[in-house]
Amino acid sequence: MGRFLPAAILLLVLMSCGRSDFSAPRDLDDACSIIDQRPAYWRAMKATEKRWGIPVQVQMATIHQESKFIGNARTPHQYLLGIIPMGRQSSAYGYSQALDGTWEEYREETGKRRARRDRIEDATDFMGWYMNKTSTQLGVSPYDAANQYLAYHEGRAGFARRSYTQKPWLMAVSNRVAQRASRYQAQLAVCRG
Repeated sequence: MGRFLPAAILLLVLMSCGRSDFSAPRDLDDACSIIDQRPAYWRAMKATEKRWGIPVQVQMATIHQESKFIGNARTPHQYLLGIIPMGRQSSAYGYSQALDGTWEEYREETGKRRARRDRIEDATDFMGWYMNKTSTQLGVSPYDAANQYLAYHEGRAGFARRSYTQKPWLMAVSNRVAQRASRYQAQLAVCRG
């Protein structure tokens, strides 16, 4: 019994070190509240803005749309006949909802072999990398949240083909992302100005 208690306490401490809180912050409509609750988000997004030129508000609005700031977000399961699980809709995972293939491309090009989609620093860096390529390859302004989101969702090739024009629901989503980015920008000017 004498050795059991210290060993059990040590095991609990070690287990708690490996766990992450993937839950969303409260009040996702308030950028200042989000970064007050999760200062690491602010640091990660500012680092991405500095490295890739993608404004914080565009990153925040895209993360809100993709994962609602839930670090381990996944797409829903698909079911055959409504009851037989057939896997997930896609391989999208994490804050940025990056797909497996695109995530691997990012890790190869940036040399970040240990990057993880459920770590905010890596997720925002991924978004910055992707959106920066959208800017350089397709001429979409880093500040244009609507078109950056469309290219992010459809892929750059799909965006170039204007595949989104056949998806009115996606056009409405991209407009909401742009509105949220504008709202976040105004809020951040007050609390981080």
